[in-house]
Amino acid sequence: MSQMKHIDNIPSTPGKYKIEKSPYNRLRLQFSLTKIIFWSLVFVGLIFVFFYRSPNSVSNVSSDLSRRSLRTSSYGGPVWEKKIKSSAKIRSKNGICVLVTGAAGFVGTHVSAALKRRGDGVVGLDNFNDYYDPSLKRARQELLERSGVYIVEGDINDVALLKKLFEVVAFTHVMHLAAQAGVRYAMENPGSYVHSNIAGLVNVLEVCKSVNPQPAIVWASSSSVYGLNTKVPFSERDRTDQPASLYAATKKAGEEIAHTYNHIYGLSITGLRFFTVYGPWGRPDMAYFFFTRDILKGKSIPIFEAANHGTVARDFTYIDDIVKGCVGALDTAKKSTGSGGKKKGPAQLRVFNLGNTSPVPVSDLVSILEKLLKVKAKRLVMKLPRNGDVQFTHANISSAHKELGYKPTTDLQTGLKKFVRWYLSYYGNGKKSAQ
Repeated sequence: MSQMKHIDNIPSTPGKYKIEKSPYNRLRLQFSLTKIIFWSLVFVGLIFVFFYRSPNSVSNVSSDLSRRSLRTSSYGGPVWEKKIKSSAKIRSKNGICVLVTGAAGFVGTHVSAALKRRGDGVVGLDNFNDYYDPSLKRARQELLERSGVYIVEGDINDVALLKKLFEVVAFTHVMHLAAQAGVRYAMENPGSYVHSNIAGLVNVLEVCKSVNPQPAIVWASSSSVYGLNTKVPFSERDRTDQPASLYAATKKAGEEIAHTYNHIYGLSITGLRFFTVYGPWGRPDMAYFFFTRDILKGKSIPIFEAANHGTVARDFTYIDDIVKGCVGALDTAKKSTGSGGKKKGPAQLRVFNLGNTSPVPVSDLVSILEKLLKVKAKRLVMKLPRNGDVQFTHANISSAHKELGYKPTTDLQTGLKKFVRWYLSYYGNGKKSAQ
């Protein structure tokens, strides 16, 4: 039970916040036509490259997608619907009812728990794919079910399932977190990113624009959209048309798709650009996570440096702070303006950076882990590979602070201490396999 305690201490974001108009929205509308045309060409190019380049490619991508996505075999029935309705029941005054996709994921678990704890109705959706150890996702599922959150096992590309969920529950909000994560994995399986981050997002938006009433949508974009941008700190007004990875390109494409559905169908949509989220119950493919594992096992860990021995730094953001931003975005989201797939007026469209505003060199991250684990790391200094990684990330959070009340409070030392405590409790000093 010790490893389960942390989730109960995630601070929620009380109250609602006043909406203020953002100049960012006006800029997006001004250039919307050009952007839509440009990114439409990008979508066509991605689909052509990853699905039509050769018969073998199609076969390989299809088989991998079927292996990594758990197709919904059956759903429905009175027992199934009863679980969903119970999980979706609002237990607080002025509460909201939220469908959380990717609910068994790192951020999804914490957000779902925070919403449920404050009395909101929450239903999860997750396909439990094997991009990383599914047993960790199952443990998160058990954690949420103890707090009353039911996770439907299914895929966001299963349109029939999505429609069925909205038939059972009239969700007021959707927290769309399901996606194919990771920068480097795109070099191995590019099709999975198009499948989840583009096709999956379109499926979610298609269902949302058709239901009545339409829900307000908050979804996870990424700081990766800033790509090769060298201006720091990164602001929502900065250019984002130079992605450094396919993952970043699909997230940027998602932002343009969101603009289109907002413009045509009146969906209220808020995008959140996360900056290197870390903490208990985190993702094993993240550096802080596998650094901890490998340090305990006595393995060498790669420390990347940029050209001319340049420092590689990240704006590490603790999970509790990210949760505050997500909940704040839900609380301040205005209602969608469409009905039955038809727009009846202008709808809210926003995008926010959620970071910590304090970039830390990766070498300093390792030093902190060494002290917490009381083990000296075997550092292997390497050049930053051309695989989509960027040299640094740094968030300007002034817009999120103004409109969401977002204010991160956890420094890296404190956050890593909490993560290490959870890691040692869950994996038992590294004796249990951390894949």
